[in-house]
Amino acid sequence: MRLASCCTPGEACKTDADIRECVGAVGKNLGLAPSTISHHIKELHRAGLIKMKRRGQTVECWVDPETLDSLAEFFKQPVNV
Repeated sequence: MRLASCCTPGEACKTDADIRECVGAVGKNLGLAPSTISHHIKELHRAGLIKMKRRGQTVECWVDPETLDSLAEFFKQPVNV
């Protein structure tokens, strides 16, 4: 499962409980160094696009549905040139 695949275009996202993923599993099979995955996850978190929570020795992350809704509304706005 990938965080980006939580939502089908045009449909509401699942609840955050359905789309949580261990940080270590997010980059699985991408062919990227763990440090690269970690950097990008950190930046997505800093930008407010994903949420993170430590559970024991693992860290779960998930897409923030409210932020996605806000971004969707933003991109629906007409462009004033």
